[in-house]
Amino acid sequence: MTGVLDGIRVLDLTQWLQGPVCAQYLADFGAEVIHVERPVTGDGARGVRSIKALAIGDWNQYFLVINRNKKSLAIDLKRPEGQELFYELVEKSDVFLSNFQPENLKSYGLTWEKLHEVNPRLVYATNTGYGHAREINRPSYDINVQALTGLMSRQGEPGEPPIYLGMGSGDTYGGLMSALGIMLALHQRRRTGRGQYLDASLYGAQLFMAAPTLQPFLASGNPRYSTQQSREQAGNPLWNRYQAKDKWVFLCLANTDENWSSLCESIERPELAEDARFETVAKRAEHKAELIALLDSILRGRSAQEWLDRWGAAGIAAGPIQSLKDVAEDPQAWENDYLLKVHCGEVNREVDIRGLPISLSKTPGSVESLGPELGQDTELILADILGIDWDRIGELKEQGVIP
Repeated sequence: MTGVLDGIRVLDLTQWLQGPVCAQYLADFGAEVIHVERPVTGDGARGVRSIKALAIGDWNQYFLVINRNKKSLAIDLKRPEGQELFYELVEKSDVFLSNFQPENLKSYGLTWEKLHEVNPRLVYATNTGYGHAREINRPSYDINVQALTGLMSRQGEPGEPPIYLGMGSGDTYGGLMSALGIMLALHQRRRTGRGQYLDASLYGAQLFMAAPTLQPFLASGNPRYSTQQSREQAGNPLWNRYQAKDKWVFLCLANTDENWSSLCESIERPELAEDARFETVAKRAEHKAELIALLDSILRGRSAQEWLDRWGAAGIAAGPIQSLKDVAEDPQAWENDYLLKVHCGEVNREVDIRGLPISLSKTPGSVESLGPELGQDTELILADILGIDWDRIGELKEQGVIP
């Protein structure tokens, strides 16, 4: 089946997470993505198993999953011959994607001005830490950029340390924003015939992640949107986390008298609906700490599934707070292809991977292969795309331009 992006060629000069995962989204839906790497050492993520702090199992899931469905071109861009070959590829490509530092791209002769001159139709996409409008000379990792956005200071209980949302959350979201930007630029190119420069940054992506609380804070300046909020002092006790006998659940009800009455029936405490402390919206808010403590004591008496079954029958919105182990066993995730099984040549068996976050009825995405071996497609790319004969390919090998 032809992918929706069939015919789009992407030159993917990225490493680690945000850039590679952007290209991965494009490759999943049919784009020809050529992952450009250094000869010999390749993408730094190929060596991630040497980072002892990052447990990855017996196969390099970090590199192989985010570089799935891609080809690998190993070429020395420090050499003029390598740069000239790359310019020839640029002439025949649609997208250039990089998360390298601007000074590195300049040293390789890969600036927007140069590549736009080579191919005016090219979409030139960068992934930066903080955006291109103002240069900031500081590291841009997911965790330290997230620290700047207000996300961390909003998570956790008052008085406790801020909470990091998790490794790579901003990178993966930033990659999705970058892929969106590329699609928009390609759409514009259909109308004008001209490419353009775009940037998607970690800072911008994580500010967008913060939107549900960032926008209310911008509108009101109310600190409740920017500071940690205690679960035991939630303004609406019916919209809160509670611990059942075996796991936590999330109760999602507007604080109305009708909802309160339904909840009381479901927990077999109908008399609470008439309790003077909780009989109105205002009183439930006033006595929120007492009500939350009471619900805590009641809900600990049954398993999460028992409560969810009762609430489902009563039309009460609620859900379990899952662990990753729970998610890995959830048929909903597997049947929607959010999780997939693919063959991994590194260990010669099927492995579980994160799948496709978007479903298209006529042109669905797919995972045909995990990340390529270093330079495995170099010779075929030069021969098939650029028409270089095998004698010349041999010369390039002797010169060290390609491995």
